[in-house]
Amino acid sequence: MTTDPLAWLMALEGVPSAFASTRDGIDALLRDRGLRKTHPEDTGQALVMGAHASAVLEGSTSTIDDVLAGRTDATAQDALRLSAQVLSLVPQMRTAPLQAIARLHAIAGATSLGQEDLGRPRNAEVASRLQTVAKMLTSDTTAPALVVAAMVHADIATAKPFASHNGIVARAAERLVMVSRGVDATSVLVPEAGHLALREQYESNLRAYASGTERGVHAWALYAAEAYAKGAELTPLKPVKKRRRDAEPVDLSQLEG
Repeated sequence: MTTDPLAWLMALEGVPSAFASTRDGIDALLRDRGLRKTHPEDTGQALVMGAHASAVLEGSTSTIDDVLAGRTDATAQDALRLSAQVLSLVPQMRTAPLQAIARLHAIAGATSLGQEDLGRPRNAEVASRLQTVAKMLTSDTTAPALVVAAMVHADIATAKPFASHNGIVARAAERLVMVSRGVDATSVLVPEAGHLALREQYESNLRAYASGTERGVHAWALYAAEAYAKGAELTPLKPVKKRRRDAEPVDLSQLEG
């Protein structure tokens, strides 16, 4: 008999209602008459916005204008390279999440780490933490996909399983969960920008989660629901009548090298 690994979290005060409200807002946004059809450039723009936000949270000083102009520091370039390939890992995230997470790190760290460190946990303790994340992703749960995404993010970010780029990997894994579980099938939301907009709360609630207490995990969960709502507000999508048709589309293929 399989035990639901997140049942205890869903029993905490405010968690079900917070995530239900956020998911309702996301669904309403994506069902909007003007947003029913999305385009590759919408996904590309959201991925670039997310990569920039994730890089800044990791210490990058590159601005979004720098990113669009191709003038980025190493951290932003790593985040952009990962964004260019992240959606190719959606099938693997569904069936072999441990391998998908390892691949996220291998891509992000490709230009700064030795081959022996790419996708490899630092030690047995953090390897066990990653196994727990993978088990959560492959277990039956009644928890909404957004809750799963939040827990995957926090577990990776606080365990710091890899030699570098742990925050970037955590946020990419969060996006993969949202896409692979149907919350945002075309990847047009920007959860990373939600975290950046709420940076002080983001960092303090990750510290709370790292404490390992029920109170800390509860605080992170409630924060995550708010951050995802903010990430939905920051989507590059606009109703058709307001869309800028003169905007240059983002070509992610240029970032894959």
